[in-house]
Amino acid sequence: MAVNHELAAWLRLEQTAGVGPETARRLLSAFGLPENIFAASYAALREVVSDRVAKALLAPIPEKTQALIDRTLNWAAQSHNRVQTLADNDYPRLLLDIPDPPILLYAKGRVELLHETSIAVVGSRNATAQGIANARHFAEALSAANLHTASGLALGIDSAAHEGSLSQFAMQQGGSTIAVIGTGIDIVYPARNRDLAHRIADAGCIVSEYPLGMPAIATNFPRRNRIISGLARGTLVVEAAEKSGSLITARMAAEQGRDVFAIPGSIHSPLAKGCHQLIKQGAKLVESADDILEELGHFLGANKISAAALSTSPNGKRPVAAPITVKPETLNHPLLVSMGFDPIDVSSLSLMTGMDPASLSGELLTLELEGAVEMLPSGEYRRLQ
Repeated sequence: MAVNHELAAWLRLEQTAGVGPETARRLLSAFGLPENIFAASYAALREVVSDRVAKALLAPIPEKTQALIDRTLNWAAQSHNRVQTLADNDYPRLLLDIPDPPILLYAKGRVELLHETSIAVVGSRNATAQGIANARHFAEALSAANLHTASGLALGIDSAAHEGSLSQFAMQQGGSTIAVIGTGIDIVYPARNRDLAHRIADAGCIVSEYPLGMPAIATNFPRRNRIISGLARGTLVVEAAEKSGSLITARMAAEQGRDVFAIPGSIHSPLAKGCHQLIKQGAKLVESADDILEELGHFLGANKISAAALSTSPNGKRPVAAPITVKPETLNHPLLVSMGFDPIDVSSLSLMTGMDPASLSGELLTLELEGAVEMLPSGEYRRLQ
């Protein structure tokens, strides 16, 4: 295999001790390409970086670094694998517009999706059943409009968004999905999403700024959120607590000049408080995918479709949206009528209905199995339909 010396120099720069993203950008600004950096004199380097970093740049390549460079070059030579640098003509243009674009971008799958219109869909890892259904429904509808979704491959809302886009893509070749991960691209985290990650690599694209072998480190995940929002024209927050990482993504989207959308929820739900906070700060309240399509119409052109078009597939038979549904007779259950739509604890419901807690718990379990209610982490119950 012919060695890609230019890429090797980029990889060496990334792995040089003391060279973080800021220092790398400073060096690139001063010298141009990485090969020029490594050919520069100590005196020239000291004009830009510290003595320690200058010496590290001039030192022989450590054996461990060379092994990683060789491994990465072999990985990039495989079909559907790509390492993009800031100097590449096909580096995603939207990322060039953000304040701190990744120096290197590792991509696996359909790299062309990184140049097409996407919407970020994010939310809680500990999502409610309704939040999962909403994420999937919105992703399916956006995919039907030939939009891609970008998310973080986490459990909960992220996974539901990826699944929704993939199901719609498989059905009618609509938009697909992009997963921006916080580990090396050769690692699947969380492990439970291994099958999902493989399907995204086949039909969509997986992206990371971290080198091969980088494990799951907590501080990497908030940082990768700027790429999720940076690749997208707008960010939709489905469910989020007051201090959710999804709010970091929304803040970054706003700072990048992108639209922010939020789905409202019950005033009593902890997972709605983050969305309500965003709406107070100017995010657009959305109740359907059409709300997003109308806002981003100037990016969609002929791809924009109506709500009616979102409700069925081209053959008019299979529904695109898949909200939680229950039997009509279940909706008339007296207990559901008494509950309302706000979370309520068993004791309060017992006082309201006159049912003893044991009987009430049995009825609630039956309704939960039928998809009519869900138990929240607080132990309270909430009606879903």
